[in-house]
Amino acid sequence: MSHQAIVQHIPAMRRYARSLTGDVWAADDLVQDTLERACSKWRLWLAGTDLRAWLFTVMHNIFISDVRSVQRRSGAHPAVPLEDAAHELQAPPSTADLQMDLQRCLLQLPPDQRAVLLLVTMEDLGYAEVAKITGVPVGTVMSRLSRARERMRELMTQQSSKPALHARATTDTVAHPPALRRLK
Repeated sequence: MSHQAIVQHIPAMRRYARSLTGDVWAADDLVQDTLERACSKWRLWLAGTDLRAWLFTVMHNIFISDVRSVQRRSGAHPAVPLEDAAHELQAPPSTADLQMDLQRCLLQLPPDQRAVLLLVTMEDLGYAEVAKITGVPVGTVMSRLSRARERMRELMTQQSSKPALHARATTDTVAHPPALRRLK
């Protein structure tokens, strides 16, 4: 495995990690952990197979392990639902209201559904590749993708029916939520 072969996949890894975590710093940590693990376990990669899929598999496994670890530790300190803290959130000084709503909705999906949705839609991977990365059957990938799309529709509809969080939100954005396209 050449150094350059891994380097060319870093932008896609960062994009996927940011979407998974919803946090730039956590995403960078996830990419760093993935690269460290890939370098230390490079002998597990089979020459001639898809390096990108292998790197995403490593990243996915690290992310899921981290989520499970946080869930185990958070028994004493449960997370506060976003809806309960929404009144405390300060609006960013941008006009990207729809993007913010989309990001909030995306982060409300269960991690397994979010991972599948991102791999299929953002990384344009096929169901078989996503199944290999996530370690589940193709049918489970299709089911998770379907549930993720449906939940996103529900969440976006709820977001669009709430009063605008930002003063610059247009009535068109609130009245007509964007349709989610089916890519695969």
